[in-house]
Amino acid sequence: MSNTKRLAFLTAEWRYLVMLNYDVDPAVLHALVPRHTELDLWNGRAIASVVGFRFLRTRLLGIPIPLHGNFEEVNLRFYVRHRTADGEVHRGVVFVRELVPRLAIALTARLAYNEPYLAVRMRSTAPAKPVETPGLVSYGWKMGSRWQGLSAASVGEAQMPDPASEEAFVTEHYWGYTRQRDGSTVEYEVSHPRWRVWRASDPLLDADVPRLYGSSFARTLAAQPASAFIAEGSAVTVYRPRLLSQ
Repeated sequence: MSNTKRLAFLTAEWRYLVMLNYDVDPAVLHALVPRHTELDLWNGRAIASVVGFRFLRTRLLGIPIPLHGNFEEVNLRFYVRHRTADGEVHRGVVFVRELVPRLAIALTARLAYNEPYLAVRMRSTAPAKPVETPGLVSYGWKMGSRWQGLSAASVGEAQMPDPASEEAFVTEHYWGYTRQRDGSTVEYEVSHPRWRVWRASDPLLDADVPRLYGSSFARTLAAQPASAFIAEGSAVTVYRPRLLSQ
């Protein structure tokens, strides 16, 4: 897309992204792949990631929304690619479920993108300001009477990932794809610089997987993640969606 036609919908910072990555049977994902996209594999593996992070300084259409600037999000996502008419490959993500603590945020995302947002009570132990070693970072949400969550602890110093690494694959998908109610697909760009990452230990996911994501993910997410790391994050810009015609 031409830079002159790109219109920013949302600007914010995404910080301290805990990323738990699971090998998943491609058959589980095929029914969720939007039209005009295909699964994007890393070394032949289909990967799904549970990601928790902090949204900070959020603005919609350049306007800060009172009481909705800083909040947590947790999502389950997997990776796809789309080939444009001129042969360019856009590598992106598809969200299975996104949790946020504000109903207005969930409704806005559903209306603008048809993204599968759900509003729940949330909490986190993510650092409130930049640190060199975040330690244990956790994100929690409450469903019914029980708190659930994910967490991991940083190890060593943050490093820029090798371009061929799994960390780069997971963090460097700069497009989003969403199936619409009529079966069509919208595409939107997410712009941010490359992120430094910390290796992570003690990854934990405690979630009612069938209720949140469907029973098809229960076996995958009951296993230990294939990898886990914490991404430093940055300022991000999410551009307005456009309908894919091919």
